[in-house]
Amino acid sequence: MVQLSDDCFAFGGPMRSIAETAALIASKLSAVEEAETVPLVLADGRVLAREMTAPLPLPPFTNSAVDGYAIRGADLPQTVEKAFAVIGRVQAGMVPNIPVSPGQTVRIFTGAPMPEQADTVFMQEDVRVDDSGMIILPPGLKRGANVRPAGEDIALGDTVLPAGHRMRPQDVALAAALGFTGVEVRRRIRVAVFSTGDEIVAPGEKRGQAQLFDSNRFMLMAMLVRLGCDVTDLGILPDDMGMIADRLNDAASTHDLILTSGGVSTGEADCVRAAVESVGTLVFWRVAIKPGRPVAMGVIKGTPLIGLPGNPVASFVTFAHIARPAILALAGAQPQQPVSTAVRAAFSYRKKQGRREYVRASLRAAADGSFEAVKFPREGAGLLSSLVATDGLVELGEETTRVEPGDTVQFLGYSSLL
Repeated sequence: MVQLSDDCFAFGGPMRSIAETAALIASKLSAVEEAETVPLVLADGRVLAREMTAPLPLPPFTNSAVDGYAIRGADLPQTVEKAFAVIGRVQAGMVPNIPVSPGQTVRIFTGAPMPEQADTVFMQEDVRVDDSGMIILPPGLKRGANVRPAGEDIALGDTVLPAGHRMRPQDVALAAALGFTGVEVRRRIRVAVFSTGDEIVAPGEKRGQAQLFDSNRFMLMAMLVRLGCDVTDLGILPDDMGMIADRLNDAASTHDLILTSGGVSTGEADCVRAAVESVGTLVFWRVAIKPGRPVAMGVIKGTPLIGLPGNPVASFVTFAHIARPAILALAGAQPQQPVSTAVRAAFSYRKKQGRREYVRASLRAAADGSFEAVKFPREGAGLLSSLVATDGLVELGEETTRVEPGDTVQFLGYSSLL
């Protein structure tokens, strides 16, 4: 379990940028130390505990890249076509025991080991057979063409994946190609999640006239699962400071992180602040982000707590840019910056200098073939439909104060934020 001091996030200075906040949080968190070996079929999304090195080269033997005819490079036709006798056939999976002599060729198929002395392959489409059954090869091919040398992709002993790498399907394929049946990974981090407020109820429960169904908790748990976390659902906690404090105290003993939604503002009914301060330390972060405030960071019995806003869009944005880097740090994963794409704005927008704003937008192809970002027509951090009906977020930096149609903006697809 990660153990932090209660004042490790203490900060009383001016408002911080998102980048500074995320970097500071991540710098204070240490990765879980426990590791386990999982089979390849369960490795996707897991974080490597140690680097992976190649126990053999890839490919492990020199082989043909095409279906065709293998010959000695010294026999390549130079200026005119040349006839060769076919002395054998090698299919993928066969061990060739056919040394190739001058004037000879071997029929070979994609992936088959190269015969002894042969180092070049003519594609079958480029050759013809004469009436006597000889293979006629044209001039112009370079020595070594259409052959994959042993170790061409990966050499024996190469570091193929570093420690801290989050496994992807293509990484799983690489591990399998190298003969691994499992990989050593960090254990999944354990995250406790709860929502607060008498104004929300769980889906399926009876909803009062002035109540809403809780959506944030389910969104956050889905995002956590995508990051490979083990999630404990603490449900909805009422606006009762003592009950919240008890649940926080219990969760801190068995989890690596506590993630909350709502109740971290300064209103009379926002009980999370008082509850955290009764069992730990809570520091309210002055983060220059919209939508997003308030975002809170705290420590309870050495376990970090991140409190996200109650409005769903603000909760989504702050999870992606503040909670996600913290979770990756706890999991021992290398930092992963969202990948942005330069697109053309198809909207006008005004913002304050000094804070970063995220505008919900959809992409469309313009007449000239370039992509344009179209802003969602309505504002409001409570509009879940704005997340569902758009493709991502336009990121407007701290120094930007206005956007006009035709300006170049940076677009973050939702897939890069999850």
